[in-house]
Amino acid sequence: MAAAAPKVSVASLGNPQKCGFLTKQGGSIKTWKKRWFVLKGDTLWYFKTQKEQEQTGSIKLEPTTQCQLEPGKKKKGCYFFSVAATKRTYLIYAESEQQAKEWVEQICQAIQGGKDKKDPIVPPPQIIPEPTKPPVQVEIPKTVEVAPPSSIKPAKSNSEISPRKLIALAKGVIPFLQDEESKVLEFWQIWSESIPPAEDLTAGMAIEYAVSTSANMQKLTWRTAGPQNIFIQKMVDFFWNVGAPESEIDRLNDVGALINPLKIGSWIDMSAKGGMDGGWYFPVDISLKTAIEAADPGEPSRKVQEWADKHSVDKCLSVGRDMGAAPPRQTEIRMKLPGNDFNIQWHCVIDAFSMFQFPPLPEASIQILQENKLPGLCLSVITASEGFVRLGIMVPKPSTETVLKLCALAGANNEELAAFEGSLGTEGPTFVEYQYLREGFGYGVYKEGFDIVFHYLVGEETSEENR
Repeated sequence: MAAAAPKVSVASLGNPQKCGFLTKQGGSIKTWKKRWFVLKGDTLWYFKTQKEQEQTGSIKLEPTTQCQLEPGKKKKGCYFFSVAATKRTYLIYAESEQQAKEWVEQICQAIQGGKDKKDPIVPPPQIIPEPTKPPVQVEIPKTVEVAPPSSIKPAKSNSEISPRKLIALAKGVIPFLQDEESKVLEFWQIWSESIPPAEDLTAGMAIEYAVSTSANMQKLTWRTAGPQNIFIQKMVDFFWNVGAPESEIDRLNDVGALINPLKIGSWIDMSAKGGMDGGWYFPVDISLKTAIEAADPGEPSRKVQEWADKHSVDKCLSVGRDMGAAPPRQTEIRMKLPGNDFNIQWHCVIDAFSMFQFPPLPEASIQILQENKLPGLCLSVITASEGFVRLGIMVPKPSTETVLKLCALAGANNEELAAFEGSLGTEGPTFVEYQYLREGFGYGVYKEGFDIVFHYLVGEETSEENR
């Protein structure tokens, strides 16, 4: 077992060759973190603040280490350089071109051991930053509420329109997203602009889009996911822009390093009453025990594991977490129930509602759910440090007749839902979710109690589809 690295404080490094704030790219998950760097002797140390008692990390500057400016990498107001050590290349940026040049010069001199200091460093081509725009600050509270649905017409699929454009069309049929002064609309726009452009994709890569709506279309959730390497930084920039705390961005980095997903994504919730929330998710098939690591420890997490052990549920389909400005933090885990028998899967559902102390689903909804008895049920559970937040049973591919019955049960206007489906170019939901939001977690902007939610897979976008 390797010995732990000795602790080094900023103060103990005395008078260094150079120190100052720089922003460094992470290792497993490529997020950017602002750190206090200290160059002392043959080591480049970095800390979270100027007064830290222990280093966050260090870079040993050996004779084979290389340090150079990276003029080919561009980001507004950022001047990049790299430090290529034995086991890893670190990508770092300063906030001015002069700072970047000074750091490169000092690091190169440290690599040379103070020798040949007079050798000139050849300046790279001048980096001209793009004009910067201050980030829009949007406060993220938390939020689902319901209103009126009559004859659902199957929507026509439109393969000629990219999913990116389809979600914009869908936004255009939501009444509460038509007010140009709406903070909710502004939130949607900031999120949509954080989706990487299709030009960033290479062959075999894709960006997927999904959206869900309550039957009365008073609450919607928008989701997009794609390759980690092109999504992570834009995601983190989005979270910074809308006021997510640094501790939660660190949590994303930690969970990402644990799971190291090839695909990651972001989601946003919104409601007609002004509700807004957002977060990240990993649409990956991983062990349930690993997924639970993303949640806050406590009784809810323990109960989920106990239920899963009881029913031999050991895999999850997706894990995600909210990044709202205020706690409690919420973690969602989606699991496919084991087996191919509806009755066995339904028994798992009933036991989950009982063990997690949620009220049973309304009898009328159970009758509709059991009419076809098709297997493939999934469970969605949201936990927080304060307890269970929401529990839902997701039923795949509901028929048009089932959708009509559920709209009637919810007192919703199915013609509005049909228009929404038409704008998405889908032929119906991929899942219908029977869900229960516990009292106290609606925050006055989301519907608490029982609700019906339709989930739609809009499609995948490749580089060729950026039309």
